[in-house]
Amino acid sequence: MTFILFIEQLLNGLQFGVMLFLMAAGLTLVFGVMGLINLAHGSLYMVGAFAAAAVAGWSGSFLLGLAAALAAAAAAGALVEMLVIRRLYDRDHLDQVLATFALILIFSEGTRYIFGSFPLFLDIPDALSGPVILPGGIAYPAYRLAIIVTGLVIAAGLFLLIARTRLGVRIRAGEADREMIAALGVDISRLYTIVFALGAALAGLAGALVGAIQSVQVGMGEPVLILAFVVIVIGGIGSIKGALIGSVLVGLTDTMGKLLLPALFGLFMDNSSAQATGSAIASMLIYILMALVLIWRPQGLFGARA
Repeated sequence: MTFILFIEQLLNGLQFGVMLFLMAAGLTLVFGVMGLINLAHGSLYMVGAFAAAAVAGWSGSFLLGLAAALAAAAAAGALVEMLVIRRLYDRDHLDQVLATFALILIFSEGTRYIFGSFPLFLDIPDALSGPVILPGGIAYPAYRLAIIVTGLVIAAGLFLLIARTRLGVRIRAGEADREMIAALGVDISRLYTIVFALGAALAGLAGALVGAIQSVQVGMGEPVLILAFVVIVIGGIGSIKGALIGSVLVGLTDTMGKLLLPALFGLFMDNSSAQATGSAIASMLIYILMALVLIWRPQGLFGARA
């Protein structure tokens, strides 16, 4: 394994982690503020990807596709919150799981009805289609580098939103004591709708960005949703910092594990067995990481202690 390959995979892990952060940030906001288990968050990721692919294909503009992804996912999230989720806040978690699982089925079949069962493809914009030469002569895809930069900028914006704005104060207060801020005159229903739409928009943006790397298809959000839940368990529920650190840890662990473990096992067994064994263990690494973090800090790395 060469040094250049190692750095390229390190950047791939960072890009994967940043994409997970866009999913996990919205999920941890919703869970932290509302106490809601939202299994349909992956469907909003899918909505963003399909909206971006459809609009970009119609207009020829990738930026219009991204705008459509943000708008469609945010609108879908706000609509779902007002029509369905709002009735679940005072229900137990089993009711929330069942209702949001039903939303997964509705979104999947609705998307299949509108766009069909065949995958769509979103082209990388011409300006980002080539490689960027990094220090050391490393050629890395410009689009993947743009995803990393975009995710880090959004992370900084979220930190500022939560820490420095009036909306952020209300979000943090709603997480701490929703009854008190409602008694102080804050429209808690409107706040919940804004938070849910913000989380949905982030998920839709993640789907749109990844849609240019892989095909856009029905059900694409569920595997990412599982990883997003792993991220917020590792990082701590309700913590944006935890979502970012947890996402980067999961992305690097998954990507570097798939690179290094087959090579490590190749020192002790033949190539075919090493590849199979290393790949199998690499696929479990993120869950092993989650288990270790929970043993050390049951509330997650940056979660509040009970």
